[in-house]
Order: sequence, then C-alpha cells, then structure tokens
Amino acid sequence: MKAIVQRVTKASVTVGEEQISSIGRGLCVLLGISVEDTQKDADYIVRKILNLRLFEDENGRAWTKSVMDRDFEVLCVSQFTLHCVLKGNKPDFHLAMPAELAQPFYNSILENMRSTYKPELIKDGKFGAYMQVSIQNDGPVTVELASPTGPTDPKQLSKQEKQQQRKEKTRSKGPSDSSRDKGALRSRQDPNASSGAEGDVSSEREP
Repeated sequence: MKAIVQRVTKASVTVGEEQISSIGRGLCVLLGISVEDTQKDADYIVRKILNLRLFEDENGRAWTKSVMDRDFEVLCVSQFTLHCVLKGNKPDFHLAMPAELAQPFYNSILENMRSTYKPELIKDGKFGAYMQVSIQNDGPVTVELASPTGPTDPKQLSKQEKQQQRKEKTRSKGPSDSSRDKGALRSRQDPNASSGAEGDVSSEREP
C-alpha cells in the first residue's frame, strides 16, 4: 500500500461542478491499494498517517506534532495510479487492486481512521469518480509512505525466487570432490598449516 501525504493549508475535491469535500489545515492523502494488500498494510498506513510529526508545536518548533496532536483535518483520496508500472512510456496498473475489491477495502481504511481519530475530521473524495483535487501544499511538505509488506511485481518476485533457489542449491551441494581432494593434498604437504578451524587465517589467503 502506498500513500502520498501532503501537509496543506487547505484542500478540496470537486466532481463535475460540485465541491464534495474540503478541509482547512491538515493532511491531504492520496492512497493507492495494491493487489497484495491486507489488513496489516492498512493498519500500518493509517497509524503512520495519523502519527507523522509534520507540524510545529505551540512554540513554533518544527516536526514535533501530528495531525491528531493539533486537531487538524485529513482529506483522503483514492489513487490507484500510485501503483503504475511503465511499459515503455505507457502506464500499466495491473498491480493496483481491482475496483470491486478496492472500494470496500478503502472504505474500511476510512472507518479505521475515523475510529482512531475524530470521525468529523476525516474527509473523503468519491471512489472511482473523475475528480478535481485542489491541494495548497504547505511548505511544501510531501512524504511518501509504503507498507513494509507490499507490493511486489510478480515478475520481479519470480526472478528473486529463482535466484534464492539457485543459492540454496549451491549451499546444499557443499564443497565439491575436487575441493576436498585439494584440501587433503595441502594437509599432507604441510601438516603444520592451519585448517582455519580455530579462526586462524593462512598467509596463502591474503591478497
């Protein structure tokens, strides 16, 4: 799961000619849900959004207070394009969760935020709609969040799995017969040479 968190002086969402949501000072969050996301990812993102110390305290000391500390608002907007993968110059969104699954998941994330914070201070766009999002970034301050468990491109995952399998096969084979024969020959030629079993390093290994 990915989130682009922007500190704002104000932000709003318009659909068609109607402004459906707006906030004053606080955070505007663009949230992207991937095909691999679970409740664990959602819990992580919600916790980070609400606890990021992006605001100053009453003495003007920067980076000391969260949106909850200051009783500021949060405007959350669904943004599947955060999971874009480029094929040449064309964006591909196969890593984004399909809308029919993403919408109830997204709604549960909003409910999580409202139950953790003050429900009247959590605002929303309109899922799946063509929106105009107006953001007056304060600073500017923008933070990118990604949950630790995802997402991973299936092609990249397959490549990583194959590399790991090759490593495991190499380790399981152990030293080759030729390596064992050479080791035995060196031991016969120099009975005083260290085997390295006690942590000694032979001068032959030094560069």
